[in-house]
Amino acid sequence: MVRFTEAGDMTSVTHVSPIDHGCSGGVTRDPAPRRAGGTLEDVQTAHGPDRGAGRSAPELDPPTDPVLRPVPALPAADEDAPRRPGVVPGATPTGFVDDPEKRARLRRMKAVALGFLLGAAVVWVVFLLWENNGGPAFTGYVRAAAEAGMVGGLADWFAVTALFRHPLGIKIPHTALIPRKKDQLGASLSGFVGENFLAPRVVGEKLRAAQISARLGGWLATPGNAERVTAELATVVRGAVTVLRDDEIQAVVDQAVTRRVVAQPWGPPLGRLLAGVLADGSHRRLVDLICDRAYDWVRNNHETVMALVSKQAPSWSPRFVDGIIADRLYAEALSFAWAVKADQEHPLRKAIDRFLVSFAGDLQDDPDTGERVEAIKQQLLEHPDVQALISRAWATGKAMLLDAAEDPSSQLRLRFTDGIARFGERLDTEQDLRDKIDGWIVDAASYVVGNYSKEISTLISDTVSRWDGHETSRKVELQVGRDLQFIRINGTLVGALAGLIIYSVGELLV
Repeated sequence: MVRFTEAGDMTSVTHVSPIDHGCSGGVTRDPAPRRAGGTLEDVQTAHGPDRGAGRSAPELDPPTDPVLRPVPALPAADEDAPRRPGVVPGATPTGFVDDPEKRARLRRMKAVALGFLLGAAVVWVVFLLWENNGGPAFTGYVRAAAEAGMVGGLADWFAVTALFRHPLGIKIPHTALIPRKKDQLGASLSGFVGENFLAPRVVGEKLRAAQISARLGGWLATPGNAERVTAELATVVRGAVTVLRDDEIQAVVDQAVTRRVVAQPWGPPLGRLLAGVLADGSHRRLVDLICDRAYDWVRNNHETVMALVSKQAPSWSPRFVDGIIADRLYAEALSFAWAVKADQEHPLRKAIDRFLVSFAGDLQDDPDTGERVEAIKQQLLEHPDVQALISRAWATGKAMLLDAAEDPSSQLRLRFTDGIARFGERLDTEQDLRDKIDGWIVDAASYVVGNYSKEISTLISDTVSRWDGHETSRKVELQVGRDLQFIRINGTLVGALAGLIIYSVGELLV
């Protein structure tokens, strides 16, 4: 660890050794005076090339920064040394958030464990001298107990320390297990989680016991919650629609809709549709409407017919003759239109039916008719009005969707809220529906963990593999090191008790 201390306009950099203060408390200091607000190289040493340029040394150490990101090549921090968070050279991409309270508790427990060891050492020295100078018989018992307590405490100190670092900085084999074996530990933990926590049976039992559908139904059925869900979904919709770029959506619409419409032949589908309409007689309503309109037009346009006949008559024809002919033609047209309108079996109606049936067949089977339909389709799609309509489709739909989402009284939101509330009531009252939804949830979760449990569990091993070994060791020690100090305390006490028993048995046997 690197610690900045200031004295006047000078700043010293102190390197603290990683030796466990619980045993030796060894500290190595390498003062390197540097002026506050020194060179860019000095700043980069503490915070990397992009941080702190042009600032003074105090600015490099913000007191509110709790993140410590040590460089693996540098020694870990001594737990008892005063520390200013944030001033750590280099930066690993997976730094941890330090907890000052946990750090303080760990230091206190290390001090307590060290106190037990030092207490046993003091008792051993005192009673050893007393025994060698003619002390009473019990001094031997106490001395043996203290001696065994020191052995037990030292052994357990070595065992605990060997998990996180090399004891006393000496690279003894099978020490610093976490820094050296973190990848193997991560892989083992990943496999353990995958086999015991991501098993389909375990996940299924947990989800069934959770009764997700029943809880969801009760919550949705509570007044006000359906409106809350609708409001949240409306917010999501507004955010999603706002983020989406209009040109990209328009391109998707053009590719997904327009091009598919162009690529799909219209003739056969239209022929099949028309054949279905003719088969069930639905077209007769349209024919009736056309006949009614034709009769009404002839009846209401007597003057138009008269003018048309007069215009087409030869110039030498007398006017009264033109009038007689026009009246006769009008009467015949009106009579014919009425006959077609009134008689469902009129020959013209039959001719129309035969034409439509023949046309439906041509649409499906005749290549020439299909080509004509495709040409009409192409002309229709290329028409400027149609192109403008397609271009405005997304903008219009977007505006409608945003207006409906933002207005709490819109029909869309009201219907959606009502649907959610009704769904919640059904979930709350219908056991079969709850069982069905719970089954879907369990099946979906079982499928995911059954097919992707390895990918999910490897998140652990991949994450651990990216951690720096020394930082991982320091973080694990911060989390569990306080409890491990009880091993040292118990080792001292149990060792003392064992030493006392062994010494007593030896005295009895001798």
